[in-house]
Amino acid sequence: MPDIFKALATIMVWVMFVGSLFITATSLLFGILEGELFRVGVTPSIFYPIMWALAVAMGILSVCAMKLRKMLE
Repeated sequence: MPDIFKALATIMVWVMFVGSLFITATSLLFGILEGELFRVGVTPSIFYPIMWALAVAMGILSVCAMKLRKMLE
């Protein structure tokens, strides 16, 4: 595998990993600030589970992409 593709794969994996952490943190922060997550009697919108599922999927994909990159060396 040429070095440029290794570098691009590594950059892509880090962007996906940091993006998943960012999505998780911001959706949690907005949920707390808007009072939808931890207030009794308020049903949270579907936005938060969707964002967390997206973040988990991005995290898993980043790990799989790094494993694939390591296997191709």
